[in-house]
Amino acid sequence: MPKTLELTSRTLGELCLHHLAENPAQLAEFMSLTGYSPEALRKAVGGGGLDRGLIDYFAANEALLLALSANNGFKPDDFMRVWARLNPAG
Repeated sequence: MPKTLELTSRTLGELCLHHLAENPAQLAEFMSLTGYSPEALRKAVGGGGLDRGLIDYFAANEALLLALSANNGFKPDDFMRVWARLNPAG
């Protein structure tokens, strides 16, 4: 059973980006939907805006969220709690 972790938006942003980097088709889809060019994405790495965008993208895609959670040993609910803190209006 996955353990409960205290996750931050920064940590989740990094995990999401690493997951997409290992899945080029998913990375291309994210970039297409968000309008990031490869150069703009490189410049945005480590920034709060990119982290929020990545977290939103994964929160909206259950398959990606489940894969990320399973691969990194945390519960999807833990991820969604971070998402909810970033999006208090839902």
